[in-house]
Amino acid sequence: MPEPLLEVSNLTVDYLTGETDVRAVRDVSLTIHAGEFLAIVGESGCGKSTLLFAVAQLLSPPAELVAGKVVFKGKDMVRLSKGELRHVRWRDYSLVMQSAMNALNPMKSIGAQFKDTLTAHAKMSPEAIRQRSAEVLGLVGIDAVHLGSYPHELSGGMRQRAMIAMALLFTPQLVIMDEPTSALDVVGQRSLMSQIKQLQEQLHFAVIFVTHDMSLVSHYSDRVMVMYAGQVAEVAQTESIFNRPLHPYTKGLLDAFPSVRGPRRPLTGIPGRPPDLAHPPTGCSFHPRCSEVMPECINREPELYPLHGAEVRCLLYVEQLKDAV
Repeated sequence: MPEPLLEVSNLTVDYLTGETDVRAVRDVSLTIHAGEFLAIVGESGCGKSTLLFAVAQLLSPPAELVAGKVVFKGKDMVRLSKGELRHVRWRDYSLVMQSAMNALNPMKSIGAQFKDTLTAHAKMSPEAIRQRSAEVLGLVGIDAVHLGSYPHELSGGMRQRAMIAMALLFTPQLVIMDEPTSALDVVGQRSLMSQIKQLQEQLHFAVIFVTHDMSLVSHYSDRVMVMYAGQVAEVAQTESIFNRPLHPYTKGLLDAFPSVRGPRRPLTGIPGRPPDLAHPPTGCSFHPRCSEVMPECINREPELYPLHGAEVRCLLYVEQLKDAV
C-alpha cells in the first residue's frame, strides 16, 4: 500500500467562547490516498465542516485546533507558517465552499477572480492566464465567454462549476468540497456530481466530500466516514456501509433515506436531537437517542473498534472483538 496522500491524526478543534468552550471535533483520524473519493456524512452540527476547515488550515477565531496532526504529502500542515501554507494551498490542495454565491466576489468577473488566484501563486503571462482560465472553465462544461460574466449573471449550477474550475487551476492532488450541491435541485446535483467524478478520474485527484445526501454518497464515493457529536462513528467502504451498516446511528441515517429499489417501506427518523457539544452526554454520545442502548453505554465511552474491514464506535461489538481474539 503506498503512503497516504493525507493523514489526519487525533485532530481536536475547540470553539473558545470565553464561557463554556465547545469541542466541535474530538480526536478524529483519517487517511486518504491519491485518487480516492471519501464522503463525510452526518447531521448538521456534527463537526463535518469544522473538520474540513481544520484539514485545510482555514480555521478562524473562535475556532482553534488544540491537538492533532494534518500530514499532507509528508508535511505536517499544522506546523507550517502562513507563507508556507500559501505556497501549498491551491497548488497542491484546494477547497470548494458550500455556497458559491458567497464564496465568489460579486464585484469581480469570473475571469478576474481566476486571474487573482493564478497570479497569487505563480508567475504567468496575461496570455497564459487567459488560456488556463478558459481551459479549466471548459473542463466543467462552461464556455470561455463566461470569463467575462459576474457571479450574479450565472445560474447556481454554473457558479458551483466555476468554483470547481477555480479549484482546479493548478491541478491539485486533493480537492476538499463542503456540500457543493446543497443549493442545487436534484437534476443539478446529479449533473454536477457526474462532472466532479469524471474530472476526478481524468485528473486523478483525491476528494473529501461533505454532504447530507446519502444518494450522492452511494453513487460517487469509495469510502464513507460517518460523524456524530464531533467524533467518527463509523468508517467503511461505501458498499459495506449501505449493505451492512454497523453503528445504530448509521442505520438510522439510512432508514431515514428513501430507496428506489426493493419494497416500499415507511421512513423512520432518528428520535431526539443532536447533543449540546458544550455539555455532551456521559458515556456514548449517541446513547440518549439509540434504539439499542445498553446500561453500560450511559457511563462507558466506546473506542473506535476495527471490525470486518470497517471501524465502528459502539459497545455492541466489544464481545465480537473478544470472540475474534
